Amino acid sequence: MRSTRIAIPATLLGVLALPAAPAAAAVSAAPASAPVTALAERPCERPGPWVIGTKAVTIRSKTTTKSTAVGVLYKGHKFTVHKSSGNWHYITDRTTGVKGWVSGTYVYRDVRICLD
Repeated sequence: MRSTRIAIPATLLGVLALPAAPAAAAVSAAPASAPVTALAERPCERPGPWVIGTKAVTIRSKTTTKSTAVGVLYKGHKFTVHKSSGNWHYITDRTTGVKGWVSGTYVYRDVRICLD
């Protein structure tokens, strides 16, 4: 069973966290010199580490399910993504050292959200 993830923009989360106030007061409260990129530099808004969304994923020699299986990437294994091609990622399993392609259906970036 696959879980559904919902992406919520940080600006919308900020609006939801603010108490109800008149619009004019909210506009004047924001500093005019605040950099636009300040929010993107916060560590909780950068993409998180790569994670496995199932118990195990087959590591393949090419970007197709019909190619030769070269290994298995289990949940909890540490791995590095070197490049992506479509919905496939070329990885190195740091636990076993196996290199190959895994489907992006089961491997994805963890998303973190700041609530402060």
